[in-house]
Amino acid sequence: MTLPCKAIVCRDTHANGGWKMEDVITRKPGEGELLVEMVASGICHTDALIGGIPGGAAPIAFYPRVLGHEGSGYVKEVGKGVTVAQPGDPVLLSFAFCDSCAICKDGHRSHCLKFNDLNFGDVCRNFGDTSSTNGETNIGGAFFGQSSFASLSIVKQCSVVNAKDLVKNKQELQLFAPLGCGIQTGSGTVINAAQATSKDVVCIMGLGGVGLSAVMGAKIQGCRTIIGIDRIESRLELAKELGATHVIDGSKLPEGKSLGDVVAEYADGIGPTVTIDTTGVPALIKAGVAFTRNRGKIIQVGSPPFDFNLELETFSFMVSGKQFIGAIEGQAYPPEHVPKMIQWYREGRFPIDKFSKFIPAAEYEQGLHEMHEGTIIKPILVW
Repeated sequence: MTLPCKAIVCRDTHANGGWKMEDVITRKPGEGELLVEMVASGICHTDALIGGIPGGAAPIAFYPRVLGHEGSGYVKEVGKGVTVAQPGDPVLLSFAFCDSCAICKDGHRSHCLKFNDLNFGDVCRNFGDTSSTNGETNIGGAFFGQSSFASLSIVKQCSVVNAKDLVKNKQELQLFAPLGCGIQTGSGTVINAAQATSKDVVCIMGLGGVGLSAVMGAKIQGCRTIIGIDRIESRLELAKELGATHVIDGSKLPEGKSLGDVVAEYADGIGPTVTIDTTGVPALIKAGVAFTRNRGKIIQVGSPPFDFNLELETFSFMVSGKQFIGAIEGQAYPPEHVPKMIQWYREGRFPIDKFSKFIPAAEYEQGLHEMHEGTIIKPILVW
């Protein structure tokens, strides 16, 4: 049996006009799966990144597929063995993990040994064209365990956070949709990966949804100095409102001064103890490695070009005692971190509504455009 729904189907890269809202079908949930009726899905730069890679770059890029990985909705049906939720429950969705490898068992599910396969390369054909009257499905789903750019989607049990005791209404469920990726990534990187405290001087490069969430996370941790770097004035102003003690417009540096020089002025003259890059821009990554103080942590969160290789002068790096750390999903465990973020929101310490905007799902092109232009921090598609 198949069920009709609507989905943003990627049949080619976005630049080639390959993204279209289509009438499709989805199958019934199997073992360990849930059928979720989506109410919202945040748009993340990762959706644009993966949906912009030419087909054939397997296992990451393949077509046709449905993206989306910041979903929320209501459970319609559950498959065999599902214990996390039952029909009617509101749910918030996050990344997929195997929960059986040594890394998962050690509590570090965001670095699951099968992370790439489960979140990027799962070619599970959960959707099909409406012409597939025989029930055959041929459109890839299971992106980050959820493929939430659809009004109905098959979701893996590991990607589900039951929200029946967390949300008050449908509008909250929509607002909280992005918690499972970008906002979790930013706040979790400060709290879990950096383990920042009141002693730390934190520098955050890039003030999109991830970067601003990192600013809020640093404020929650009581970090004594929080420096935000971006090129868009509105983002810099919002960062100050959310907790940044200093902001730097990277496009307007004082004459004769490097970015590192300006950062040092706000960081005890010797640089930050924690530098978080959310941009993936090679020049900024290199600068961050250079201006972080000795024994500091450089945490890479933004996705750099796939062919970029960071070169380190190894002896100097060794002597400096710095750490270069890769982090994904804020090194968070969603069933624990998502409720924390909602509690911070209720306490007024995590005002994600200040940088979120609801957009009808059919107008996803507007959301993508405004996100890239910087006029929207976090577009949330609503179904």
